[in-house]
Amino acid sequence: MSEKLKLFIFDVGGVLCDGTSLVVPIARHLGLNEQEFLALARRAGLREIQIGKISPREFWKNFSEIFGRAIERDLWAEFFKPVLKPDTVRLIEELRKKYRVVAGTNTIESHYQIHLQQGHYDVFDRVYASHQIGLMKPQKEFFLYILKSEAAKAEETFFVDDTIENVAAARDMGIRSFLFTSAEKLKQELASLEVLDS
Repeated sequence: MSEKLKLFIFDVGGVLCDGTSLVVPIARHLGLNEQEFLALARRAGLREIQIGKISPREFWKNFSEIFGRAIERDLWAEFFKPVLKPDTVRLIEELRKKYRVVAGTNTIESHYQIHLQQGHYDVFDRVYASHQIGLMKPQKEFFLYILKSEAAKAEETFFVDDTIENVAAARDMGIRSFLFTSAEKLKQELASLEVLDS
């Protein structure tokens, strides 16, 4: 099996880092529940900010108009406190001794910059960020973009994500996909594929 796999794609939030889910803290800060915040965020351009069509500043301008209250600061950046998961980092470092390992992440410019400044992306050979490539998971085109850029076939690729929709989308394309719950379970899976020593 190890001869066949050549590319590993890792999600960032929830897989490489904790502390990346902001819906609850931002909603609470604004006095909203999760559903209310998400409904407003979608109208303000939640998808557009993730594919780089609008900036965080434009998002909050739109949000303020819909919400009826001015939000002057980038709350996406303010509440974003990512923390590396050391066990995942060790697995990636181990894989990189023999394979190419890249990030495939749905993100926004302010989060990308924070990860960059904190050196979180240093563990990867390359980062494919949704706001830069104009595509996002679970779009088929997101995965095709990475495969083409890396000159890899679907069956030569292993994808790790903590979101079932993204895993299912990659799996439908013939990419071997793993739903991340812990680094320990991922390590067992990789050992069973003989890409890592058990």
